[in-house]
Amino acid sequence: MSQREPSFFERERDRLATEITAGFEELLSSSNVLNRKLEEVLGMTKEYETIALLWQKFHELMRVQNEPPGDPRTVPGTGTHVVSNNSGRRQ
Repeated sequence: MSQREPSFFERERDRLATEITAGFEELLSSSNVLNRKLEEVLGMTKEYETIALLWQKFHELMRVQNEPPGDPRTVPGTGTHVVSNNSGRRQ
């Protein structure tokens, strides 16, 4: 049995198939790297969101404490609770 020499077409087909396979492997590897980086960014975003929320609450608390009371009927330390004055009620 003699082994025949592959034709030009078969050699080119094999070369192109090998090149395409290598390209897909590189694409898969790059996609995996990108996926890991995106997961890292999303994880960091969640961490920063928690910290930002904490600072926002602190800022709001400091802003409220520095504002002069707008309504003299409000009771300090009760939020916006207004003290009702029943003595001026008509009968």
